[in-house]
Amino acid sequence: MSQQPRQILTTYALPYANGSLHLGHMVGLIQTDIWTRFQKMQENTSCLFICGCDSHGTPIMIQAEKLHLTPEQLIAQIKSEHENDLRDFQVDVDNYYTTHSPENQAMVKTVFERHLAIGNIEKHTIKQAFDPEKNMFLPDRYIKGECPRCGAKDQYGDNCEVCGATYSPTELKNPYSTLSGAKPIEKESEHYFFKLQNYTELLETWTRQKHLQEQVTNKLDEWFKMGLREWDISRDAPYFGFNIPGETTKYFYVWLDAPIGYIASFQNFALTHPEYTFEEYWTKENSTELYHFIGKDIMYFHTLFWPALLKGADLRMPNAVYCHGFLTIDGQKMSKSRGTFIKARTYLNHLNPEYLRYYLATKLNERIEDLDLNFDDFMQRVNADFIGKFINIASRSASFINKYFDNQLSGHLSQGELYAEFTKAAGGIASKYEKRQLSQAIREIMGLADLANQYVDQKKPWALAKDPAQLPEVQAICTMSLNLFRVLMIYLKPVLPETAKKVEAFLKVPPLMFSDIQTPLLNHTIETFKPLAKRLEKAEIEALRSASVE
Repeated sequence: MSQQPRQILTTYALPYANGSLHLGHMVGLIQTDIWTRFQKMQENTSCLFICGCDSHGTPIMIQAEKLHLTPEQLIAQIKSEHENDLRDFQVDVDNYYTTHSPENQAMVKTVFERHLAIGNIEKHTIKQAFDPEKNMFLPDRYIKGECPRCGAKDQYGDNCEVCGATYSPTELKNPYSTLSGAKPIEKESEHYFFKLQNYTELLETWTRQKHLQEQVTNKLDEWFKMGLREWDISRDAPYFGFNIPGETTKYFYVWLDAPIGYIASFQNFALTHPEYTFEEYWTKENSTELYHFIGKDIMYFHTLFWPALLKGADLRMPNAVYCHGFLTIDGQKMSKSRGTFIKARTYLNHLNPEYLRYYLATKLNERIEDLDLNFDDFMQRVNADFIGKFINIASRSASFINKYFDNQLSGHLSQGELYAEFTKAAGGIASKYEKRQLSQAIREIMGLADLANQYVDQKKPWALAKDPAQLPEVQAICTMSLNLFRVLMIYLKPVLPETAKKVEAFLKVPPLMFSDIQTPLLNHTIETFKPLAKRLEKAEIEALRSASVE
């Protein structure tokens, strides 16, 4: 890994503020958290993780009405709930904010006015879907029909989840209002449009410069061939959002102000952390690295609209946008009736969050692949690998140090070449973390765990301890074993932060950094060992399933 100082800003796509987080959200949030925790363990690296609630749009307004709340009250409740879930899943977000904020309103106005000044925004009168029963213009997400490109049924009015196409709601075949079921009629309305096509050449170049995964670049090539089109950035009242300057019944479309919310969350964080400046992180001339982690369903907005908005507003563009796939449960889409739609809090009420963090890490990679949470495989990996291979190393060795040596480690390692083999793996494991190849990193770490267990099996400290003359050798063997365990804990700390805290307390060491592997713990006093984790039982999984059925 490079020793050059790095300054990194990482974001995850803002969860929508009209409902609870579920395990689908946790895939990307945990992936981002593991990556940023890895960065924070590197010397000479500053890494900031920014996120928040996407808090505007008609769904917020409608959900608040159903609950007899104001939109602001709903947002505050959901934001607090999200923050509690993230904390308990050990997702260490430096700032979790909301797009309904003064910082975001000011930045949206700045971006809008800069584009207006250079001719990137125009007004047109267009025909729009209108619900004759509800007497309101219908947002894209409240119209469904057949995709005009591939014919898939029950697709939303702005993009197809099957083929990825984006389009106008008026292009849908056999459309219907999801609010009333009525067939929408067309009415005219004047709207603001962002001329995305003005950035075709820039985006064609940028998207081919390794800022994106290859699969994304190939998908974008399809859209470039069809031609980039103007993007409607306004919505009619009634709507919950920011008024467009000079307008009373026109609002900025949520997808304009949502990504700008990354900047607003950063600005909010900087209010209490003045060492973080807007100039260092968001202006064009800076060396800070900017990475966005997102789900594959919103790649169009983050890889085309967002870079173009930033460029035209004279702000810096991302170093990379990383997409991940969707989550299925036991091979099926998440379903409330089948008990496979699992809220984050429901999971937390039944299972250790690190079980899921570890399992997802065994599955995630740098490609855009859907992940399946298979509960039989889940239990096997937790019990056989996390508990049986990793935790077991400490539990089987610490008891001898506690019992015979007054918690004192030996002054030497019994097999220095094996320790060197463990530390030599650091570069490859760090590279896999950096490249988001988490499944490969975990596979390599668990291979080392096998070697550590084989070492203890071969040395048999339990047999040697029966002979008082062999006790110095027992101390050296168990010291060696615990040092191998410590190296493995350093490698796994981004995935298992709570276990790492327990291990740091057990070993009586400060927070572990990647560089700590170079120096083994010798002539060091540890604490008496306490169990670090317990095996997962089938009954716990069944209880989680039952609690998820609606």
